[in-house]
Amino acid sequence: QVQLVESGGGLVQPGGSLRLSCAASGSIASLYSMGWYRQAPGKQRELVATITSGGITNYANSLKGRFTISRDNAKNTAYLQMNSLNPEDTAVYFCSGRTYSRYDYWGQGTQVTVSS
Repeated sequence: QVQLVESGGGLVQPGGSLRLSCAASGSIASLYSMGWYRQAPGKQRELVATITSGGITNYANSLKGRFTISRDNAKNTAYLQMNSLNPEDTAVYFCSGRTYSRYDYWGQGTQVTVSS
């Protein structure tokens, strides 16, 4: 079992930045990758970015250059740095953890609201 706890969401003005954190606990060694997904009201959940235990990253094309995913294996924590935020980035952001057997764990989500 893996537990994922997100933090760092909140209200930010357009053009601002936020950093989300996802702390993993439990069977950490089973995780191949960690990632971030988001779901806006009335929309499907979509990929933001993923990072493997070896540091290989993958981003949604539309977010490259503004969002950066990183991972501190010593702290079992993944981060999402979000810059130049705009109202279209408003969503619930979910942390995910995928095991080597391709099982996905999910956090409870953290709300990000971009508004003036």
